[in-house]
Amino acid sequence: MSIQISKTIPNSTVTRDLRDLDKKTDNLYESIVVISKRANQIAVDMKEELNGKLAEFATTNDNLEEVFENREQIEISKHYERLPKPTLVAIDEFLHDKVYFRNPTRDKEDE
Repeated sequence: MSIQISKTIPNSTVTRDLRDLDKKTDNLYESIVVISKRANQIAVDMKEELNGKLAEFATTNDNLEEVFENREQIEISKHYERLPKPTLVAIDEFLHDKVYFRNPTRDKEDE
């Protein structure tokens, strides 16, 4: 599975208006929980994807003298380092309604 990251997501920290974060849930802390859970999902997916790509370069030799640099492997690592952090991706997805979430406690109260 490949992570789709928009070009509009900033690579660095952005100051945000907290009122934008709690509009969808009416509770800032609930919004933060949703964002953090999504960020964890993204981080796991990115790590699995990176490990899968780097596994192609794994050698079965245990000889320490035979360490060499693989330019393609370095480029893959650099690409992942340049990507926005999972938290920034999760916040962007949350603010643009790309995250589905529900609160089972609220669902029970509404019944």
